[in-house]
Amino acid sequence: MSQTARVGAPGVGAPGVVDRPRRAGISRHALGPMLMIAGIIAVGAGALTFWLYGGRYVSVDDAYVRAAKEALSTDVAGIVAEVPVKDGQQVEKGQVLLRLDPRQFKIALAGAKADLAETALTLRAMQQDYHRMLTDIEVKQSQVQADQANFDRYATLVKGGGVTRAEYDNARFALSADQHAVEALKEHAAVQLARLGGSADTPVEQLPQYLAAQAKVDEAQRELDHTVIHAPFTGTVTDVDSVQPGMYLAASTAAFGLVSSERVWVEADPKETELTWVKPGDPVEVTVDTYPGRTWPGVVDSIMPNSGSEFSVLPAQNTSGNWVKVVQRIPVRIRVDRHPGDPELRTGMSVEASIDTGHARSLADLY
Repeated sequence: MSQTARVGAPGVGAPGVVDRPRRAGISRHALGPMLMIAGIIAVGAGALTFWLYGGRYVSVDDAYVRAAKEALSTDVAGIVAEVPVKDGQQVEKGQVLLRLDPRQFKIALAGAKADLAETALTLRAMQQDYHRMLTDIEVKQSQVQADQANFDRYATLVKGGGVTRAEYDNARFALSADQHAVEALKEHAAVQLARLGGSADTPVEQLPQYLAAQAKVDEAQRELDHTVIHAPFTGTVTDVDSVQPGMYLAASTAAFGLVSSERVWVEADPKETELTWVKPGDPVEVTVDTYPGRTWPGVVDSIMPNSGSEFSVLPAQNTSGNWVKVVQRIPVRIRVDRHPGDPELRTGMSVEASIDTGHARSLADLY
């Protein structure tokens, strides 16, 4: 057999050409357009999914840890006697944080109590004196009756010459003097009764003079009590070294600070355009820059009724001719769910919060 015949033997065709078997499936020319169409479909589906669910989550990076804090002070002035805590110490509610020298306040309290006791004695003496005045009035009334009887008798006798004119006049003058004395005693008794509040039998403890003296005692006791500063809540004391024993602490002057370790929250400031679907109760995921990879669950506690600039010292003026619209930020408070063993959240830490509004768009919104 010739060489040509052997080459062409496997198939029918041109001499010297070997026919290769064709692969089943999509041809190379059709694969490119189909991949392009699939890519367009995938991009469209991704864009549609992003549009449907893109408005559900609100991410806020302008957020910080906040905590209840208080500048501790007292409304009385005095010399610092003791500071039984140190800077950065964890304290419990009710724990003693500072003591002022109580001696001057104890002296003032003793003086107020002495005045109260003296007032009580004076009032009781006034009550007894009023009853004595009533007795004097009765005695004088009896004298007036006797004088009246003498005067009537002398008025009869003087006509017949039984008594002299001088004796008659003396009887008349004595009657008049005793009558005026009775009136004077009644006036003194009325004044005394008014000082006693209109009743001589009212308990001394209910009289205004006693109550005023008691108020001074209470005020002195209050000032003595306020020489000791107690922790109003559990937390950590700060800047304690600024107060030392022996220094004079003026009234209402901040001694040092206390930051709560229990009342902690996150304050976020999202843009007003991001708050369309945010509402109290929405779940939140909180991450703190200090602890990367750690997430705290939370919930939107409240949304402030004003923007951050509403109460600024120099609020924006929109009446000028060069006014430019600026997107405002609305403070949102987020309650963080913390558990024992969690890393400590310190006030001022930077936070990122993701709010799940639960809202999803529908295809009907496209029409």
